[in-house]
Amino acid sequence: MSKIVLDTQSLQTIALFEQVTGARVKDCIPGEGVLVFVVEIGDMAKAIGKGGQHVRLLEHKLKKRVRVVEFNDDLVRFVQNVIAPLEVSEVRPEDKVLFLAAKDLKTRGLLIGRGASNLRFFEAIVKRYFPIEELRVA
Repeated sequence: MSKIVLDTQSLQTIALFEQVTGARVKDCIPGEGVLVFVVEIGDMAKAIGKGGQHVRLLEHKLKKRVRVVEFNDDLVRFVQNVIAPLEVSEVRPEDKVLFLAAKDLKTRGLLIGRGASNLRFFEAIVKRYFPIEELRVA
């Protein structure tokens, strides 16, 4: 886990998110057309809002898709939160590699993404908090 450094744009985005939702944000991770907000444990419902209203309002204001991930101190639980709504049958850490066992071929494809783009994005999020080297789909 390396020290997380946020730029001015990310800090402004986090301030807007906290103002709209009232949830405590731990991190903001920009991706291709998406912003991932990592919220503190227990703030997930507050962040999403009733019927997803906070997320929709933020998507409209930021003109990007918004994903909310709840932080967890447990590596396996955090990985499950990051890849949600996709579900895996098993998350198995071996040394510094994390193996995800997909339930079916469709889930496997969605986990990996075109050119492994989804998998590398999930991996980048997890690496910000845990000392892993790689995510692999088994």
